[in-house]
Order: sequence, then structure tokens, then C-alpha cells
Amino acid sequence: MAAEALPPAGAPLLVPVLENHRFDEGALARYLAEHLPDFGGTGLTVRQFQGGQSNPTFHLQTPGCAYVLRKKPPGKLLPSAHAVEREFRVMQALAGSDVPVPATRLLCEDPAVIGTPFFVMDHVPGRIFADRVMRSGTSKERRAVYDDLARVLAALHRVDWRAVGLADFGRAERYMERQVQRWTRQWEASKVEEMPAMDQVAAWLAAHLPADDETAIAHGDYRLGNVILHPEEPRVVAVLDWELATLGHPLADLAYACLTYHLPPGPTGLTGVLGTDYQGLGIPTQEEFVATYCQAAGRPVPADLDVFVVFSMFRLASIVAGVWRRALDGNASDPRAIGYRDRYRGMAEAAWDIARRLGA
Repeated sequence: MAAEALPPAGAPLLVPVLENHRFDEGALARYLAEHLPDFGGTGLTVRQFQGGQSNPTFHLQTPGCAYVLRKKPPGKLLPSAHAVEREFRVMQALAGSDVPVPATRLLCEDPAVIGTPFFVMDHVPGRIFADRVMRSGTSKERRAVYDDLARVLAALHRVDWRAVGLADFGRAERYMERQVQRWTRQWEASKVEEMPAMDQVAAWLAAHLPADDETAIAHGDYRLGNVILHPEEPRVVAVLDWELATLGHPLADLAYACLTYHLPPGPTGLTGVLGTDYQGLGIPTQEEFVATYCQAAGRPVPADLDVFVVFSMFRLASIVAGVWRRALDGNASDPRAIGYRDRYRGMAEAAWDIARRLGA
């Protein structure tokens, strides 16, 4: 018997709906048939995208159409987390801009339908690389992908957030101060053990807030794993996972996109490029990535990006600690999250190392 063919590089992995994320698929089909124009409700097949640790995501296939559903996870949630309503709103606002997003179809805020609020968007064919490092393709292709990642992020930050109806999407002042407070609270709310580096970084950030205060639409989790690449071409065709989007400082988004340069390769070999020959892979250096972004954004290269890097690592560590907490509670989106303890601790230590290098 011939061996089963492996999926092509970047093909999204669809699995049967996880036991703890099952919902009434019949109720969903009836709701969509009533509220979604041209929905062919007969023969609806629901599968779950594997991976992702925030809002569970599902592929909906009918005989004639393919959609994607994002919903809040089951169980007790941290305050302000898993805001599918905000995801839907910002994607609607960006439709027609230079930022590629899937077309949104409907938002259901009634938890009685399938247990939690959800929204539906068009399925965009393409390639998804779950982590921060792309290793398939040629060096030339990889370089083109990272250049396009920088260009699309700059395009997002150039969007006039007032003109697209997002003037009340967040507060337009003191972003970093409020974010440090928010993620300190999130860390404290999800804490199940002592981790001194988390507390030390939180205190350091509160004492080293950047003096400048800029406002743009901030994605909040912008990285290779949250975009869809064209099926064959090295370019971004859709930006996904807008759960953390808000009005914020553009350099916080840029620093977060640069975290791959500060994270070592993980268990899969894909987490980061620290200590590896990323130039040999065709991946630009952090300086080159930042320069490409700044040229597209029409701004000078920032002198204080490292402070934003420390903040981004602390925020990500807080998120991962929350994911691990949900795994312990039994309601994480991916069962592999039970092993995330070392991830958040490693990021916290790395953030504290950078903070100490920057000085008190």
C-alpha cells in the first residue's frame, strides 16, 4: 500500500472538533440558514483548525461555500479576553484598505445559539505557518515573505483609525502605561505559581515607560503564524486573529513582530531564530526588518525599540501563562498547551535579561 501523502507545506491542519469544544452543529446550521445569505445549509461539515490558543476556530464546509467560524472558548474566562466582537469590528473597518482581511459575514452575540458568541467570515485559501519562522521554500521566497510582513504591518499603522470608524476602539493616550497595568493584572489573575522574573519585569516597565505617545490601529499579535500567504506567491493575502487589536503604539506592534529575533528555537525548531543562521535561511536581520517597515511607514528608525521588546515579551509571557492556566482548568483550545509552563517562564527570564542590559 502506498504511503499516505503528506499535506503541502503551510496547509492548515483540520481535525475533528475537540471534545471540550463541541457545540450543537444543527443549531448553527439553522441559524446560518436564516441569517447568512446564500448559505447552503444542507450537508454542513464542521472541522476545527488545530493550533492557536485563543479563540477556537472552525472550518465550515457546505456543498457550495467554505467559511471560518471564530468563537469564544467555553469555561470561565479572564476579563476582557477572547473578544470576538472586537475582532469582527476591526476586520469590518479594515475592509477595502491596504490591509488584507477576510470578508466578515455575521456576528452572533447570543450565547444561546452554540454556547458562546461567534462570528463567521469567508475562508481564504492559502498557506499558514503556525510559528514565527518560515523554513520552507527558497531563501529568496522567505525574504520576500518577511518583507511583505513588514509592508503589511506598516500599511495597518498608516490606516486613519478615525476615518474607518474606530475612534472609540480604544483610548488614544497613555497606551504603554495602560498596557503594562493591564498585562500585570492579567498575569496576576492567571498566576498559579511564583515567578519572580514576571514581577521584576512588570516593575521595570512601570518605571521605564517610553516618553513618546503615538496612536495607530495595533494588531497586538502580528507575526507569521497569524497571516495567510498566497498559495504559491510569497505575499500576505489575509491577516488573522485580531483578538488583541486596539488603538495603541505602533512600535509595540513592531517590537512584537521582532520577537523571533529574541526567542530560541523551540521544541518544533520553529519558535525563534536566536542563535541560528537566519541570514543563511534568507530571513532578514531585525535591523533589516525594521528598516523595511520604517520605509513603508514613512518614519525614522526608532532609537528605543528595545523597551518595546521587553514589553512585548512580558505581554506574551502573560498570555502564555493564561493559556497554561486554561490548560490546567481543562478548556484550552489546543491540548498541547498543558506543556506551556516552560514557555512563559523562559520568555519572562529573557525579558528580564534584556531589561537588566538596558539598565535601571
